[in-house]
Amino acid sequence: MNHLFKFDRTDITPETERPDAEIVLAGDPVHTTWSMEEREDEGIYSGMWQTTPGKWKVSYEEWEYVYIHEGVSILTDTEGKAITLRAGDRWLIRPGFEGTWECVETTLKDYVIVMP
Repeated sequence: MNHLFKFDRTDITPETERPDAEIVLAGDPVHTTWSMEEREDEGIYSGMWQTTPGKWKVSYEEWEYVYIHEGVSILTDTEGKAITLRAGDRWLIRPGFEGTWECVETTLKDYVIVMP
């Protein structure tokens, strides 16, 4: 196994999907994922993810580190506290976060997910 891995989506066929209709609150967001590392036995996943505008409910059971390449999205918790994600931002989303993800401008992010 190579111990260094470059995030590069050039030769990866993306998967495209929409969130389940029952969690969508606005718009018709389309999610595109370029999976780069999937280690189900270790609960580790990484890649790039893009979404088009819309708003949907989220509930995190996992740890997720994100780096925003482009776009603007707003994460709002169940108490109404909102964080705006913009190009260049890095965030760690901890297990237990619940609220909404609102994509204002098509957003592209790197992600690394670790399941507890």
